[in-house]
Amino acid sequence: MSDSTDERWMRLAIELAWQCPPSPTAYSVGAVLVDADGHEISRGFSREGGDPVVHAEESALGKLAADDPRLAGATMYSTLEPCSQRKSRPRTCTQLIIAAGLRRVVIAWREPALFVADCQGYELLAEAGIEVAGEAADGRQAVELAASLAPASAASAAMCRSSAVPVPRRRCSG
Repeated sequence: MSDSTDERWMRLAIELAWQCPPSPTAYSVGAVLVDADGHEISRGFSREGGDPVVHAEESALGKLAADDPRLAGATMYSTLEPCSQRKSRPRTCTQLIIAAGLRRVVIAWREPALFVADCQGYELLAEAGIEVAGEAADGRQAVELAASLAPASAASAAMCRSSAVPVPRRRCSG
């Protein structure tokens, strides 16, 4: 997909992240699934539907049948690196994405060490043969997403007076 297409879908994921109910122990994350033809097939956000532990990627994937043929060519856009460690569910978002057979994942940010000391979602997806675009493993932003991160930073600043996105809502006091 082109840079402008990635930017368009990441902007939608950012909008979804704004819909997350506040949490003192989790980030607000949005995710969009797009099929190989460039059509949205699902979306999700953290804590969607009143489930306090549902992750955005899990929510988006959970709205589709596991054998949906569109998943094989799909791209997941997520405002945060998919989790690689999890206590609240038996499978991580990284495992769910690999099992779904997605071909590509685009992330806005690597998981900061605030809640998880060493998230390896980026690396595990790449090792499974999934193309991962977005913030590079060494911390450098991918050029194709630079423009889409500006609204995320603005959203973060407005919600938390901080420059970090996604927003850990417990950090938003005073």
